[in-house]
Amino acid sequence: MRRLALSDQQPVVVIGAGIAGLVAAFELSCRGVPVLVTETADRPGGKMRRTLLDTAQQQRSFDAGPTVLTMRWVFEALFADAGLSFAEHVPTRPASILARHAWPDGARLDLHADAARSAEAIARLAGPEEGRRFLRFCAEARATYEALEHDFIRAQRPSMVGMVRRIGARRPADLLAIRPFETLWHALGRHFTDPRLRQLFGRYATYCGSSPFSAPATLMLVAHVEQDGVWMVDQGMFRIAEVLEELARARGARFRYGSQAVGIGTDAHGVCSVELAGGETLRAGAVIANADARALEQGRLGPAGARAAAGAGRLERSLSAVTWIVDARTDGFPLVRHNVFFSADYRAEFDAIFGRRRLPADPTIYVCAQDREAPAPGHAPGDAPGHAPTAASADARERLLCLINAPADGDQPAADAGAAVDESRIFGLLARFGLQIERQGATLRQTTPAQFERLYPGSGGALYGGASHGWRASFQRPGAASVVPGLYLAGGSVHPGPGVPMAALSGRLAAQRLLEDR
Repeated sequence: MRRLALSDQQPVVVIGAGIAGLVAAFELSCRGVPVLVTETADRPGGKMRRTLLDTAQQQRSFDAGPTVLTMRWVFEALFADAGLSFAEHVPTRPASILARHAWPDGARLDLHADAARSAEAIARLAGPEEGRRFLRFCAEARATYEALEHDFIRAQRPSMVGMVRRIGARRPADLLAIRPFETLWHALGRHFTDPRLRQLFGRYATYCGSSPFSAPATLMLVAHVEQDGVWMVDQGMFRIAEVLEELARARGARFRYGSQAVGIGTDAHGVCSVELAGGETLRAGAVIANADARALEQGRLGPAGARAAAGAGRLERSLSAVTWIVDARTDGFPLVRHNVFFSADYRAEFDAIFGRRRLPADPTIYVCAQDREAPAPGHAPGDAPGHAPTAASADARERLLCLINAPADGDQPAADAGAAVDESRIFGLLARFGLQIERQGATLRQTTPAQFERLYPGSGGALYGGASHGWRASFQRPGAASVVPGLYLAGGSVHPGPGVPMAALSGRLAAQRLLEDR
């Protein structure tokens, strides 16, 4: 790798040790660039949170943020470019069942890693023609992804006009696959006649915090991303953050936790410093801000940050969530790792969240059963060091993350007053699907939009930055380079978007643009 010497010998200060900040720090430290990472929290990971819960058995570790790893090639390429093996540092296993889905009418459907098996399952649920439609849908999803991978996902900051010109000049037929002006819900109506299948694949819009009734049809590419592989991390998703921090440290990067950045200083040449909450000023040769773009625009890192993220507030806030981590016994419904229990009226659900800004009366519920499809004994992904693994059996407690979508109103005056959601209602909704969660003696912790706002100030609790509503939304996210010399942006609220692999790509794009500019 080329060793880069910054002209002023000051470190690059990375604000925020979320996945994008960690990737940027790793990438730069591998190039010999001095890096200092500041983080308000006491550990790395950002939204890739690990929560330790004192249970009836012992202290157990829960993935309390992202639970799905896709696009593993992003990390494989990152590590390979540093002469390392991602598989050796972060052992993963493919999920054979991508997710189990259930509806109030009693129907169930598993999507499999093998598309042919999924088509057979769909045929049993909704008829042979729907199974064939699924395979055609997969082909269109793949074409959409392939059309956008290089000209959008990997680009520094693409424009619609420029992207259409490049794709049209080389691959005119691919322009038909993008479908930016059609909503995902409408596109799914072309593919499927069974409303349950429209609901299932419409859920992919929520992966970027959006409504399928407003998001563009391009998001069908998520179907291809999942079909390309869903991976389980043996020691939990948080392990990715731990490994990136360890490897960056080994290459000279420094980390300061409990250090809240409150301002970015500039001089006649551009960025020159970062101010911390206690009054300390850190000299900086450049800054990568891994922070919510809306928070930057609000001035939470000073005028320089506000200029860099100008216009971020044009995007509607994405979804927030109410989550519960639960250590309890379960019975009835045959859980797999990823489970989705659909509402009876999907449109009413999103009308409540984005229209009336309130929790839906009948929400779709996601349940990640973190002890299902567990690794062989000895890996113990859910146990604190020194404890034996827990099997998902009839007489054992298991770790659950339960989630419902919610409006990002965590910064509103009444947010705290109505923050708590009665979990008995949510568990009651699950019971209608046959899933019994034994609440007596269970350990439970709830997180609401107001609490997410406190964790990520300025976001309102939005977990995905801006919502991808309308064809312009994806092109209105800030890019890695900003109008402030020496200030670069990264994270799920900037290009190319939210989610673990996309945020990781944003960190690489920011580091690479910094290297190019220097």
